[in-house]
Amino acid sequence: MQKLQSQLKTVSKSLAALSKQVERISKQVDKLQPAKKVAAKRKTAPGRRPADRKAASTMGKTVLDTVFDAIKRSKKGVTVAQLKQGTKLDARQLSNALYKLSQKNKVYAKSRGLYVKK
Repeated sequence: MQKLQSQLKTVSKSLAALSKQVERISKQVDKLQPAKKVAAKRKTAPGRRPADRKAASTMGKTVLDTVFDAIKRSKKGVTVAQLKQGTKLDARQLSNALYKLSQKNKVYAKSRGLYVKK
């Protein structure tokens, strides 16, 4: 019985020491967590987008106007690569603009990747 009581005392002491360590660690984690949340909020400001490269050169023109003007200037048509280079638009914007222009029957695809004015 004496042996069992001494073992229980040592177990309770070690459990107390472990609980103190867990409390210290949890306090350290709590100090670190708000700093991470603040840093994440700074990276993604709501309602803000990165500045567009083409914004200064095409004031007042929409993306559709820009793409249509580039296609209109060529007689044989324009490839997607030429449009990317000439309009400085990314692939998604260009793809969306070409789709909308084709739905409005302003341009058509003469072959894959080659667009001509109707």
